[in-house]
Amino acid sequence: MEQQRNILLIVLLCVTLMIFWNWESDKVNAERLAQQQQEAAQSGSGSEINDADVSGKSIKLKSDSLDLMISLKGGDIIDARLPKIKQEQDKDDPFHLLMSNGAFTYQAQSGLAGRDGPDAKARPEYKSESDQYVLKDGEDSVSATLVTESDGVKYTKVYTLKRGSYVVDVQYKVENSTDKDLSLCFYGQLKQTVDDSYLQKNTGFGMVASAYRGTAYSTDSTRYEKLKLDEIVSDKQENSSLYQETKSGWVAMIQHYFVSAWLTPRDSKDAHVVYTNAVKEANGEYKNAMIGIRTDNVSVPAGQTRTFDADLWLGPKNQDEMEAAAPNLDLTVDYGWLWFISVPLFKVLQFVHSFLGNWGFSIIILTLIVRGLMFPLTKAQYTSMAKMRLLTPKMQELRERYKDDRQKLGQETMKLYKQEKVNPMGGCLPLVIQMPIFIALYWMLMESTELRQSSFMLWITDLSVHDPYFVLPILYGISMFFLQKMSPTPITDPIQRKVFMAMPFVFTFMFCTFPAGLTLYWLVSNCFTIFQQTVIFRSLEKRGLSMKAPPKAKAAK
Repeated sequence: MEQQRNILLIVLLCVTLMIFWNWESDKVNAERLAQQQQEAAQSGSGSEINDADVSGKSIKLKSDSLDLMISLKGGDIIDARLPKIKQEQDKDDPFHLLMSNGAFTYQAQSGLAGRDGPDAKARPEYKSESDQYVLKDGEDSVSATLVTESDGVKYTKVYTLKRGSYVVDVQYKVENSTDKDLSLCFYGQLKQTVDDSYLQKNTGFGMVASAYRGTAYSTDSTRYEKLKLDEIVSDKQENSSLYQETKSGWVAMIQHYFVSAWLTPRDSKDAHVVYTNAVKEANGEYKNAMIGIRTDNVSVPAGQTRTFDADLWLGPKNQDEMEAAAPNLDLTVDYGWLWFISVPLFKVLQFVHSFLGNWGFSIIILTLIVRGLMFPLTKAQYTSMAKMRLLTPKMQELRERYKDDRQKLGQETMKLYKQEKVNPMGGCLPLVIQMPIFIALYWMLMESTELRQSSFMLWITDLSVHDPYFVLPILYGISMFFLQKMSPTPITDPIQRKVFMAMPFVFTFMFCTFPAGLTLYWLVSNCFTIFQQTVIFRSLEKRGLSMKAPPKAKAAK
């Protein structure tokens, strides 16, 4: 059983290595994206936007939570910044979510298509009474109105922002003053440049994933489905783009901590279609991928008016707010296949934070709760291991007696376990449970936007990035070294012995790049385990069960 436990520890090391490799890949991709966004922001300032689908002037719509730039051609949101959230912790620049320039495009587009839709052939030119709409003190909302007319039909597009909200209300009003019926549909789509440098395919160990960047959608039949941008391009080239009918749902583009999503109205009776598309450039390449949702074609009778409504989420992955905005939108906080562990862990963390107001101390309390719940298993583990050590002479005697009869040896061994009331797997169970909890915690801490730029204490000013002075990783390595010295894991195999001797150094190196929040969890976990083992070992010694290895039995002559 000691051999099995050692193997499980090696497996845990391998899992951690895979998490480290994926974390490094995600960190490099995030740095590339941040640099690209910064370059885009520097070259895309001003009202003139250099983009194939965007030209002419734009207007500004600003609230306390969103700062939007809307192009008068097509009425698309071509730039979005989040004033409450910093791009970088030590700078005042707001986070830049949507942007448009020649190098990188990320837009939220909407319009009216179909047989008589003004966007069917070319994007319409809108007019606005003002070039700037800003939420004033004492006001709860602010709206920007865009108007265009074509062949006796007036189209009014209204964007509304509410105080403290990341939801953009979009309303399209069609006034048909002609003597013929109109057939058109409303669509909302998200467009983004496909860049293979930061949209690498996720390879490696199946249980581990880096932060996802791509598209996602929800329909009546699919609560949450992901689709990468490069896959949309491949599907377009193969003429197999996504086309799925639904009455409700949403489409989204996701990145680490942030999401943009077109949402169908909760009380909508219109049938919708979720679709993907890609735009071919003049050189034949597909540069931009799109995912959208549109209504079926509807009729606007002569002399009547029809209104279309939709919501657009532009903001961080705040689970409670997203859940209130649209069903299943909170699933964009992607915890992976161990979500059933990650979700309750986050709920506990959130509950503790509501009292403490500090995410770092909340992680410490969460650690103590998790380790405390595992205390009975840990105690049973060491009790089982101590009993197994007492049985070592008898086990060696059985091996010598039945060395030529493996079946009889197995029967007598199980009989001995039953007589002594020993569970041979009791020493492995806590490790088996610990591995999925570790992976679930990794996903939970990596995906929780609440930890982004959240200060703990002293030099730890951002729990979502690594410790800048590497104090926590070093303390973790020291605690792991002492924990190894305490743990009763006698290893005779020289290769395994070298692996275990190197583990504190390897783990210290890996945790130097891990988020400080995750490192803090494991440091506190190790310290609590040292205390836990001290208590358990003393309790076992009082019962006459020692964790020290018994002397080797003399071989039979």
